[in-house]
Amino acid sequence: MSKPTTTVSNSCGSPAPSWNISTSLSRSPAREGMMMDNIHPVQLDPRKQELLEARIFGGKNMNSQSQSSCYTIPQIPVSENSNTSIASVESHSGEEASTPEKSRTPSGNERKRKRKADGDSGNGKNHRGEGGTKKISEYFKYPQSPQQQTINMLGLPIVQQTVVQNNSMNSCGSGDFTRFLQQPGQLGHKQSQTEITVVHLKQLEAKSVSDLEKKDSTIEELTRQNEEIRRQLTAQQKLIDKQKENIEKCVEMNKKLLIEKSTLEKKATREKSMENRLRLGQFVTQRQGATFVENWTDGYAFTDLIKQQEKTSSEREEIDRQRKLLVKRKPTGATAGKGRRDHDGFLKPGQDKSLTLVEFFEQDEILKLRQASLKKEDVDLQLELEKLERERNLHIRELKRIANEDNSRFKDHPILNERYLLLCLLGKGGFSEVHKGFDLKEQRYVACKIHQLNKDWKDDKKANYIKHAVREYNIHKQLDHPRIVKLYDVFEIDNNSFCTVLQYSDGNDLDFYLKQNKTIPEREARSIIVQTINALRYLNEIKPPVIHYDLKPGNILLGSGNASGEIKITDFGLSKIMEEDKYHPDSGMDLTSQGAGTYWYLPPECFHVGKNPPKISSKVDVWSVGVIFYQCLYGRKPFGHDKSQAEILEHNLIVNGPEAPEFPAKPPVSQEAKNFIRKCLAKNKELRPDVLLLASEDYLKSPSQKSKHSQDAVSSNSSSMSSLPLIHSPTPSSFMSNDR
Repeated sequence: MSKPTTTVSNSCGSPAPSWNISTSLSRSPAREGMMMDNIHPVQLDPRKQELLEARIFGGKNMNSQSQSSCYTIPQIPVSENSNTSIASVESHSGEEASTPEKSRTPSGNERKRKRKADGDSGNGKNHRGEGGTKKISEYFKYPQSPQQQTINMLGLPIVQQTVVQNNSMNSCGSGDFTRFLQQPGQLGHKQSQTEITVVHLKQLEAKSVSDLEKKDSTIEELTRQNEEIRRQLTAQQKLIDKQKENIEKCVEMNKKLLIEKSTLEKKATREKSMENRLRLGQFVTQRQGATFVENWTDGYAFTDLIKQQEKTSSEREEIDRQRKLLVKRKPTGATAGKGRRDHDGFLKPGQDKSLTLVEFFEQDEILKLRQASLKKEDVDLQLELEKLERERNLHIRELKRIANEDNSRFKDHPILNERYLLLCLLGKGGFSEVHKGFDLKEQRYVACKIHQLNKDWKDDKKANYIKHAVREYNIHKQLDHPRIVKLYDVFEIDNNSFCTVLQYSDGNDLDFYLKQNKTIPEREARSIIVQTINALRYLNEIKPPVIHYDLKPGNILLGSGNASGEIKITDFGLSKIMEEDKYHPDSGMDLTSQGAGTYWYLPPECFHVGKNPPKISSKVDVWSVGVIFYQCLYGRKPFGHDKSQAEILEHNLIVNGPEAPEFPAKPPVSQEAKNFIRKCLAKNKELRPDVLLLASEDYLKSPSQKSKHSQDAVSSNSSSMSSLPLIHSPTPSSFMSNDR
């Protein structure tokens, strides 16, 4: 803590000597709440002045020294209990000041002068005290004012007060110092400065108090808000926990209900299959040599239907025989209405009675009606047989599905990746199973395609399969189109199996629909082709473009199960990415997987064999679209219909086949549809349009688009005709004038 000091300084030889007296107050707990007292001008007694000069200047030679040299009043420490007066020369500890007069031994004359000074108190000479007399410091103890002991309550720095310099002093004598001390103007300036400081301190104190109150109120408000927020947070957390608990209960209940529903559906499906075994047929295990083979045996429905057809056929044959006999008995000319008789008028044995013309036509009409009825019955039996065959196909498919489901290791409703509940098996391919599942997190049905690697495969084959699966995932995950099945998730099940989660579709694929219905009317088939081309156009407009390469009826899903609904394209396992460094717009890209795919739906360029791999482009998918459209309209494939893939590859039927497909007379198809198919199935890929060009075909446009296009064409033709020069035709009047 700094102590208050009083300093008086002067520079001799300078035209304007300066005097600085600084006072500082330090904070003390004893002075809490007190104010600084005003400093008043001090009028010193001559004796006190002499003692002060003696102490400051140190002896009798002070006057002579002060005339020739400058002097400086040393700093005198002042205690906290000091009144900080300018005239105070007492030390902080209160000890008696050591002066030159006290340090020397007084002589006899001086003692007499002292005693005389004690007796004569009225004169103006200085007297020195001894023993019981006052000390020098006691002469300067002035009553302290409360303002002098003001403590900085706010912890602010102590204000230092500086006495204005006295520039009027030109000498360094003691008299000048006395005159300086007696100048009230100097100390008055200090007094006014102290009053301004006190006002400032009061303002600061009031401001600090108000700030503290505001801070306290703000802290209380924030504390209250914090407590309220904590209370709300606790309540919300409890509510969230309760909602989570309810959601978990709902999910658990949904899981139980889904499993129960799936179990009931499986039970009903198996009961129905058992009933259909006798009606539609079943697989019977028979022994052939050292092996057992499962052969199909038709049920009683087919047996009864076949018997009815045989009966109808025999009746039809009988009617044909009777009609032949009736023709022989047809009357002729004069014998019409008369039988063959002898001359006596009697019939010979073995001779048929001849029919009259009326009787003949009557029996002939009866036989014709019976024949027409049998023909209609035969048609009905044929329709019933086709219906039974469709039911039998469904029954066989369901029997295979049930057998595969019973042999699957995922038959007991497992939960994959902690969110996908498997319900039932939809189908099984070569190395994968497709299960109907339910996403417990998103609350939606999904199709889980489980890829299972054979444990006996070599590492190279496993790596190749995984490579194709990862490639399919990388292509499929970036696709987002309403006509393309969405890929939701991919995860690993174990070391030899992984799962891809796809969008679920209720209906069957187009291949199954064609097997059930043989053909599709042109209008519905055109709708399927339009949706398919829209999906292909999207694949060719993204960057980089994608070639599906395995487009076929089995990879086109019917959302509603019939041909009049929405379709979705799936299975991108053989897709090709047309990257910029590998694809050239003119020639295409190299086919690295030659031999893969479904041969009936691949163009001739995929079968070319040579040193360099064949070049492919989006025109591969255009060829596939043409084959699918032809199959939908006519119920058969345009090339290699009854041939297997091995026979197609062996005899090179796609390359060596006819240049253009043949169009049967039935069912009737519009000429526009035939022209569209011819463009798609052009064997020369240079003449075949690509996907983007095919999408702009007039056949695929709606009637409104066609009418708009025709209007634009008419307007363009009219504008071109208006630009031609007009040719005036001769009028009849001109002909008349010429005749004249």
